[in-house]
Amino acid sequence: MKDYPIEVQLSTERKEKPDFHNLEFGRNFTDHMFLMDYTEGKGWHDPRIVPYQPITLDPAAVIFHYGQTVFEGLKAYQTADEQIFLFRPNKNFERLNRSLERLCMPQIDEELALSALKQLINVDRNWVPNVEGTSLYIRPFVISTEAHLGVSPSLTYQFIIILSPVGAYYKEGINPVKIAVETEYTRAVKGGTGAAKTAGNYASGLKAQEVAEDAGYSQVLWLDGKEHKYIEEVGSMNVFFKINGEVVTPELNGSILAGITRDSIINLLKHWNVPVTERKLSMDELVQASKEGKLEEAFGAGTAAVISPIGELFYKEEKLVVNNGETGELTRKLYDELTGIQNNKVDDPFGWRVLV
Repeated sequence: MKDYPIEVQLSTERKEKPDFHNLEFGRNFTDHMFLMDYTEGKGWHDPRIVPYQPITLDPAAVIFHYGQTVFEGLKAYQTADEQIFLFRPNKNFERLNRSLERLCMPQIDEELALSALKQLINVDRNWVPNVEGTSLYIRPFVISTEAHLGVSPSLTYQFIIILSPVGAYYKEGINPVKIAVETEYTRAVKGGTGAAKTAGNYASGLKAQEVAEDAGYSQVLWLDGKEHKYIEEVGSMNVFFKINGEVVTPELNGSILAGITRDSIINLLKHWNVPVTERKLSMDELVQASKEGKLEEAFGAGTAAVISPIGELFYKEEKLVVNNGETGELTRKLYDELTGIQNNKVDDPFGWRVLV
């Protein structure tokens, strides 16, 4: 892949770095950011790395009124020999373009985006934490910037990448979390924007998340928007269940995000000859499997948490305890293998690691 010419303006005032042993998720940001502008008729232009700074927008900018924006999330990892690796970044930029298409926004050049990301990380490479369980979280996003109150796609945009050193997404880490099954609110429906990584999907889930947290649960498990019967995904993760020796995950149906971690897990399971199926899975089936002692493990999977074991599901005033509330053997194996690949500690037969 060629290096694209990108203007670099270095910060003259460097921030104080946080303690890498005590990182919160998404609270600290590096010294620099990447920016690129889009103008109708001109296309994407002026790619640049600049000091991290506020964004100035017109109060009438489309993003504020109609939510025309998409984003991605991926990570960089520093190894023991101080190399820095990305994990399947091409998949994130491919998905970003699918989200852009759904929101009527201009596509980006995926090679340019990856080149820009690598250059940005190299500028701020001393922000990549080297403590076990930490990483550099990467947030690429595109916002609509035209000052216009008509309901139509913006004619101008900005593509931005910011970086944040992070620890575990959930305070529980690799210990099991408790999940509340949502039966009232709806996050997305087929034909909507559920398969796109766009801000509105997450805003619509905040109320249910707030209710769940007040009841002592870490996250919400969403059911389908039509019948509130079939399992879709957790608020920040895709979800998997090991039922009677078979791993089952909801099939992609147009309202579920096609997770890169999800795809990686499916590939790993097939590589290990573990039965794995993508299909519709109802809560009734899951409850029955639990009663029969066949629900062996459950876990969520996503970039932020990597893999998060589920120890309990709360559904219709009933608690479904999974594997005695403990991390399952397969869940742990998947976590160790994925993080091992990401941190260059184990072989990568899939070619997923990308050196920065």
